[in-house]
Amino acid sequence: MLVVIDAQGFRPNVGIVLANDEGQLLWARRVRRDGWQFPQGGVGSGETPRQAMYRELHEEVGLLPEQVKLLACTRGWLRYRLPGNLRRTEQAPSFVGQKQKWFLLRLLDEDGAVSVDRGDQPEFDQWRWVSYWYPLSQIIFFKREVYRKALGELVTPLARASRSD
Repeated sequence: MLVVIDAQGFRPNVGIVLANDEGQLLWARRVRRDGWQFPQGGVGSGETPRQAMYRELHEEVGLLPEQVKLLACTRGWLRYRLPGNLRRTEQAPSFVGQKQKWFLLRLLDEDGAVSVDRGDQPEFDQWRWVSYWYPLSQIIFFKREVYRKALGELVTPLARASRSD
């Protein structure tokens, strides 16, 4: 996948907030790390954010578009800067952070459909359902504000979807 960096040095990325029928969110642990996060991934050259979201959904948690319902997407790009010690300057192209579009999805299938150990290099080694606001107290500091904004924007569409069921 060809990585595209914008003029300000940000890499386009998508974040996935996957909810179950109880309004809990899928929270996944990074392979070989103690860090937990939502599934996310880069937007490739010529790929729309929505296409990237469905690709990442399948690559990272094993789900296909027909196994989820798209409920909402954040209006604009949400940005975070990587701390200097986490920037990969030895790789080209280098970037200062990520700009993200966040998608809210509802799982239509059984929990067993979620599979984080797919492929040769899985991103996650386990997952669980957590309460809606739990990730804010757990996510690494430099992503916290983006998570707060994304969850703040997506809480209303989730509530509306729950009422309409």
